[in-house]
Amino acid sequence: MPRTLINGTHLYYEEHGSGTPIILTHGFAGTTRMWDPQIPVLSQGYRLILHDLRGHGQSDAPSDLAQYSWDIVIEDIYQLLRNLGVRQAIVGGLSLGGLVSLHFYIRHPEMTKALILMDTGPGFRNPESRAAWDRERLRVSAVLEKGGMVAFMVSPYSENDYYTSPDIMVSLNPVGLSNINRALQTNQEMVPLEKVTVPTLVIVGQNDTAAIAPANYMHRKIQGSRMAVVPGAGHGSNMDQPEIFNRAILDFLKDHNL
Repeated sequence: MPRTLINGTHLYYEEHGSGTPIILTHGFAGTTRMWDPQIPVLSQGYRLILHDLRGHGQSDAPSDLAQYSWDIVIEDIYQLLRNLGVRQAIVGGLSLGGLVSLHFYIRHPEMTKALILMDTGPGFRNPESRAAWDRERLRVSAVLEKGGMVAFMVSPYSENDYYTSPDIMVSLNPVGLSNINRALQTNQEMVPLEKVTVPTLVIVGQNDTAAIAPANYMHRKIQGSRMAVVPGAGHGSNMDQPEIFNRAILDFLKDHNL
């Protein structure tokens, strides 16, 4: 599968199927491989575009923290889509990828046909909650920077391996992960959900306790949105219960003629 040079960084991407484009973004410490359960289903009727965020997977992982920001990551996705000749797409992601998708919509509503927000949140309203989250994320970066991937995988922060297999996770670049963690996962201010006017599906795993409240909040605030709770699933709901997860997406797309 190809890599393309964007913003001075080579980004890895995949395309599967044809039709209306859907671009999905993985979570922190994830890769395109987390979408393996969705590829055979979504590619039957859609042009499924997957990519590794900078700092992840087979994309470059610049060592300079200045090469990571919301502006840069959103521009990466924008240029990738334009390079692929995509003028409008259904935009979705899980966890960090869901927040990336929200930011992409706010920046490029004209390119966003619909949103699929999975096990994610819109940022923080409460400054104290945001500060507590920031302290936790900085501890994650400290583990990555001091001990690398092995230390991260045996730490309490390796919970993301619910969508990243150990053999893939150990090969990730700890500097890239730490940089994107510092740049995107700290100081997360609330995305203005009232600006979201496209069809939106909010998906959350029944057992993803940390994401339930944010999912309910997004569903309430985004007018006309649909919410799907995936039974028996945790934070990696797309992998825990792929058949139920895939059906929720297909039903949403069909009902909105997407």
